[in-house]
Formats: sequence, C-alpha cells, structure tokens
Amino acid sequence: MSIPKDFSHLDLAGRNFIQAKMFGADLTESDLRAANLHGAILFDANLTNAHLTDADLTNADLTGADLTNAHLTSATLHGADLTGADLSNADLIDTDLTNANLTDANLHGADLSNADLTEAKLDNVKWPKGWKLVRDV
Repeated sequence: MSIPKDFSHLDLAGRNFIQAKMFGADLTESDLRAANLHGAILFDANLTNAHLTDADLTNADLTGADLTNAHLTSATLHGADLTGADLSNADLIDTDLTNANLTDANLHGADLSNADLTEAKLDNVKWPKGWKLVRDV
C-alpha cells in the first residue's frame, strides 16, 4: 500500500505523528500546531509556510527540509537534525533548539528571538543579516 506524500494545506493540528516516516512529504501550508512529531523522519520534506507552533519535533530528522516562512513559535526541536534545512524567514521565537544539528542550515531572515541554541551544532550556518555567532570562552 502506497502512503500519499501530499499533505499540503491540511488541518493536522494536535495529531500524533510519533516516528512517522514522511520523507519527501509535501506539508506546504499545513496546520501542525501542537502536533507530536517526536522522532519523525521528515528528510527533504516541504514545510513551506507550515504552522508548527507548539509542535513537538524532538529528535526529528529534518535533513534538507524546506521550512521557509514556517511558523515554529514555541516549538520543541530538541536534538532535531536540521542539517542543510532552509529556515529562511522562519519564525523561531521561543523555539527550543537545544542539541539540534543546524550544520549548513539557512537562517537568513529568521526570527530567533528567545530561541534556545544551547549545545546546538552550528557549523557553517547562514545567519540572519547582522547576526554573528559569539561562543562563550
């Protein structure tokens, strides 16, 4: 049985997608507010303009995902793999990115107000204009 990959424009708020295998899925403009995506595989998924406010993406694999203009206010991405993800113009206000891997991620235009980047891997990140990474000595 083939699982559809087009979940665009759907209301999936509060749904449970724990460890779901949704690689390459189209979730453009989907409402995933407060959804549980703990450990989900969203490799190369399209989450452009998706609403992920308060969503749990702990340990999710978002490698190469397109999160352009995504709404991630107060989302939990603790330990998530965002290697090569496009988070340009994303709303990351109050987002938990502790221990997340943001290697090669694009954060141009992203709002990182009060985001927690403790122990995050930040190699080769494309930062918002005017941002400069300063590490504790």
